[in-house]
Amino acid sequence: MENEEIVLAEHPSGKPTKSTFGLNDIDMPKAKDNEVLLKSLYVSVDPGMRGFMDKGDDDAAGTKFELNKPITSRTVAQVIESENDDFPKGTIVHGRFPWQKYFCQNPDAMEKVDPEIAPISTAVSILGIPGLAAYFGILKVGAPKKGETVLVSGAAGAVGSIASQVAKLQGCQVVGIAGSDKKIDYLKKDLGLDAGINYKKTEDMEKAIKKACPNGVDVFFDNVGGEIFDSALTNANRHSRMVICGQIADYNSEDKPQGPRSLEALIKKSAKIEGFVVYDYQEEFETVKKQLGDWLNNKELHYKENLIEGFENIPSAFIGLFEGENIGKQMVKVSDEE
Repeated sequence: MENEEIVLAEHPSGKPTKSTFGLNDIDMPKAKDNEVLLKSLYVSVDPGMRGFMDKGDDDAAGTKFELNKPITSRTVAQVIESENDDFPKGTIVHGRFPWQKYFCQNPDAMEKVDPEIAPISTAVSILGIPGLAAYFGILKVGAPKKGETVLVSGAAGAVGSIASQVAKLQGCQVVGIAGSDKKIDYLKKDLGLDAGINYKKTEDMEKAIKKACPNGVDVFFDNVGGEIFDSALTNANRHSRMVICGQIADYNSEDKPQGPRSLEALIKKSAKIEGFVVYDYQEEFETVKKQLGDWLNNKELHYKENLIEGFENIPSAFIGLFEGENIGKQMVKVSDEE
């Protein structure tokens, strides 16, 4: 068996390019006591990883990627050799793993995947961090009430598409913002949203949001930031909640973003802005995974995975996130399970 890895070759300036990454041939590892040898099956790429690629001078959280070391992300893998009785050969697992075809892992850093619940790829999509972030962001932070209007940016992406549907399940009017007519059709026809805004064809976002949300915005679930956030805040209702899940508009910016510039609106409207990370709710993960699984199996939730084939295509899949290519969860299929 041949083994390869993808490393951070250089710190990107602005949007990552192919030169940001390096592809190396490496030796096959051997599992030591209590370890397992894993084969990568599905590798997740996520916009939030962009910040981990910057220089690590301010790396208090220890999350920055090191130069010439493997990049890591959420991955579904299979045990092909085991020195641990709890994880026999053939077991499917997921965790934050290196971008390598084959690697050894201590079982403390991974969880088993039950193929009976849903396809195994969902462990890094709807039943993984994207689905959990959507659930907690909408229900815990946004706390929408039946009949309220929920606006979601990046609504056709991995998190936004689930957040939109969870809001619909609460009896809300839901409007999605996305970057193509194809995505807007997906939001309305496949996911059942009430309206959609193609920001790439919109000259005045403030006016477009007002038209799509005639009763104002009660909850804004933001994955984008920038001008879209400013326009949503202008249309926010009294006691509205602005949920900050992602800020993809700023991830590749060389300059520190300015704004929001309309904070006076928070005073006048008694509104709030709250950011969150999904791990704030880690103790509830298993309960919520079951709820998401129930909704999925009852066809109350729908998901889409944008699968790209081939280990060597992981960098281009990641770069594609910033070019608006994906509908649903972007991931790379590295190999078939045995």
